[in-house]
Amino acid sequence: MTSHEPHATTASEPATPDHPTMEPVVAYQERLTVAWWMWLVILFVGAATFIALAPINMAVGIIAAVVVMVFIALILYLGSPRIVVTDHDVRVGRAHIERRFVGEAQALRGEAARVARGPELDGRAFMNFRVSVPDMCRIQIVDPVDPTPYWLTATRHPEELARAINADRGPDAQ
Repeated sequence: MTSHEPHATTASEPATPDHPTMEPVVAYQERLTVAWWMWLVILFVGAATFIALAPINMAVGIIAAVVVMVFIALILYLGSPRIVVTDHDVRVGRAHIERRFVGEAQALRGEAARVARGPELDGRAFMNFRVSVPDMCRIQIVDPVDPTPYWLTATRHPEELARAINADRGPDAQ
């Protein structure tokens, strides 16, 4: 259930002194939802709820199972981080940074992603890992006052994310 379409759209954002009336153009967006098999776990939890409450009252068992499954599904979906790249900023979950402080992005798959998450990981980096999303993208941070050397984020489409970031790093790019 990835909501990813690398097409240009606009997002609502209040006017700022830097960008008075321009709507940011979204170059890439993705929601890092859980893996498909987690939805099976939700069904199992719903079935277990039904089995636990059905002997007391069948209607209560059905209602409780549905409520539990919907509640867990909402928590998992709404709690999944989004990656959004616009012409103004880059957002990964709650973290965001202006494009002028974003350097080169590098797509990482397989062994390169494992090494980036493990032996080569800098403890100062911003990390957004997901168990069900093994591929990564390393986004260099070029802000001279920010101690964070890079962001390392899970993504199902690392090449497309890197391409969106590298396409236009803005006129202030270093």
